[in-house]
Amino acid sequence: MKKYFLHDGTQSSGPFDLEELKAKKITKSTPVWHEGLEKWKTAGEILALETIFVVVPPAFDTVPNSTIKLEKKGKKKRILGLSKNTFFVVLGVLVVSIFTIVSNVFQENRSDEFEIRNHKTEVGNYQYLQQQKEIEEQKTQLALQEQLEAERASKERKETINNRLLEIQTLLETNLNKLNDAKTKLEDANGFKILRTSEERNEQISALENDIDLFTTEIEKLKKESSLLKLELEKIK
Repeated sequence: MKKYFLHDGTQSSGPFDLEELKAKKITKSTPVWHEGLEKWKTAGEILALETIFVVVPPAFDTVPNSTIKLEKKGKKKRILGLSKNTFFVVLGVLVVSIFTIVSNVFQENRSDEFEIRNHKTEVGNYQYLQQQKEIEEQKTQLALQEQLEAERASKERKETINNRLLEIQTLLETNLNKLNDAKTKLEDANGFKILRTSEERNEQISALENDIDLFTTEIEKLKKESSLLKLELEKIK
């Protein structure tokens, strides 16, 4: 005799024979398995179990069907206490009203959102213009500061050059005087021979010639520096 297993959705139970299954009061939808089946089936799919299903009779009607049919024919269909036609008219009006209200609210919300976006755009544009204005003012101030700094530097350089030219002029005069004095002494040394040996005379002449060379070189350097400074002074605005 076959033995059957039952499953309640969480766990299986069994094995049971037919008599035991009758006591379990299984229905056609109860999962059942027995040896030889590849997978679980419902009890209604197994022919051997058809005789054990619990049969439930239908409820007994106390009112004859003919009476019920007459009552149904005598009553008109009503929905929420309204006739069918009236209900659908009211429903249509209600739907249109709701749609109108929702549309108005939607339009108002869109208008508010549009105004908010416009306001944000205006604020953003204003802030951008203010930033650009500040940037331009900063550029103007920076350019003015650079101009003032350049003018100050030029003025200082002019003063430095002019002071140096005055120094050069003084040095030139001093070196020219020393050069002329050395030349005069050289002429005297060449012509004056009394009370001196030839060696002393040559040493004096050599020393004077060296002095003349030094003074001449210094004068040339000063003149060259003066020329360069004058050229630079002309270029300075």
